[in-house]
Amino acid sequence: MDKPKILLQLDTDPLPSAFDRVVAVDAGADHVFAYGGVTPERVRDLVHGCIFTRGPKDLHRTAIFIGGSEVAAGEKLLGEVKKALLPQFGLRVSVLLDSNGANTTAAAAVRAAARHLKLRTAVALVLGGTGPVGQRVARLLARQGAEVRVGSRRLDRAEAVATDIRAVVPGARVQAMAIQYDGDAPAALAGVTLVVAAGAAGVVLLPKKRRVHCPDLKVAVDLNAVPPAGIEGVEVGDAGVERDGVICYGAIGVGGTKMKVHKAAVARLFERNDLILDAEEVYELAQGL
Repeated sequence: MDKPKILLQLDTDPLPSAFDRVVAVDAGADHVFAYGGVTPERVRDLVHGCIFTRGPKDLHRTAIFIGGSEVAAGEKLLGEVKKALLPQFGLRVSVLLDSNGANTTAAAAVRAAARHLKLRTAVALVLGGTGPVGQRVARLLARQGAEVRVGSRRLDRAEAVATDIRAVVPGARVQAMAIQYDGDAPAALAGVTLVVAAGAAGVVLLPKKRRVHCPDLKVAVDLNAVPPAGIEGVEVGDAGVERDGVICYGAIGVGGTKMKVHKAAVARLFERNDLILDAEEVYELAQGL
């Protein structure tokens, strides 16, 4: 008889996400052991509790999900999880990082754009590019060969993200762009074929008056579900809707794919015990949907 599928949920927030727990159950986890307020120094004992209680042949039915609202904090937990596993003894489990839903949302957004553009020839502007989702979108686009502009109100923050992407994506064509005033728009939008808005809820990042500076725009993806839209003129439910000659996706339009990706990623954890699912691996899953 197969052992039940157990997912260990490590959340960096005080209360572990109910959303992530529900998705895990819907994706096939029989039990979700959810811990909140997890810090790096607490990871080892939790991981060892997973890997020492089942033999190597059963460890594909135990897995770890890392969540919380801060991607940087989640990345630190992932580093500690990797150190706590003991692959030399066959004692390891598969792990998914999806803090703030950044990996699954970014994968869904880039997958939507890829339906209409050849990403290797695309010129992409990521608005809110220093946020958790924006960083992942920019990284995935760079990985696919796109020319990427990381847009932010603060140039120093955009530069830091661009530097991080270059460190993990060899040959990445990525540029930091300050976008705060109307005068910044022409340079940022020149030649752009794809815009992804991943900024704070309820903030208009690309008003219609600035769209005159991007006549080459083919696809617009707005990940903001809270009015007003991040890209003015895109409706929250748009899913490949053409508006003024631009293919548009809104947050709900992308959200359906995000949920499919999220569930597929959790289900994938229980197929093997040696997977580390970060942005690129989650995007690969999204491409197969």
